[in-house]
Amino acid sequence: MGITPDQFNEMKKRLGSPKRAAAPVFQTSYQPSTQGQHQIVLGIDPSLRGTGYGVIRLAKPHPIALAFGTISCPAGWEHSRCLAKTAQTLREVISKTHPTVCAVEGLFYAQNLQTALIMGEARGAALVAVAEAGLEIYEIAPRKVKQAIVGYGAAQKLAVAKMIQRMLSLSEPPPPDAADALAIALAHAQEGNRFGPKQYKRI
Repeated sequence: MGITPDQFNEMKKRLGSPKRAAAPVFQTSYQPSTQGQHQIVLGIDPSLRGTGYGVIRLAKPHPIALAFGTISCPAGWEHSRCLAKTAQTLREVISKTHPTVCAVEGLFYAQNLQTALIMGEARGAALVAVAEAGLEIYEIAPRKVKQAIVGYGAAQKLAVAKMIQRMLSLSEPPPPDAADALAIALAHAQEGNRFGPKQYKRI
């Protein structure tokens, strides 16, 4: 089938026009800053029934806790409902506190396969919420967190919570899961201060 000269010229115009830029996969109203050192750090301690979160702002003489808590889900809730609540709550925390980097507890060895699968689900829900916001994400092993905060890789939760209370000048120790999340955030901040570029694994 032939085409007229006018139709040929019209096709050349279309082919020569600038290409449209592809739209980003995630459209969010909050866009984190990527310039300079990260000043606000989100720490996450994933769990299906009680994910801990903590947000700190680097300051002198000590970091300041902007927000922390536990995303609690009743035992009767289905896994899917717990995962949805975890993701939604973290989206809200990110929107309110505007972190630019996230540190999450790394996977630990579990003898029970079912436990490992459940923990992986909770971790995945948390990572989705963080990744949607465009934050850098780093993984820190539990023992490294305790070593950085308490000085002992097998420290108990109470010791971690009390040290977090001191480091952030809180009126009382935070709840265990929230304390662990704050510890993860602080460990990440300490790593940056000591060695410059982050030595923890980026995911």
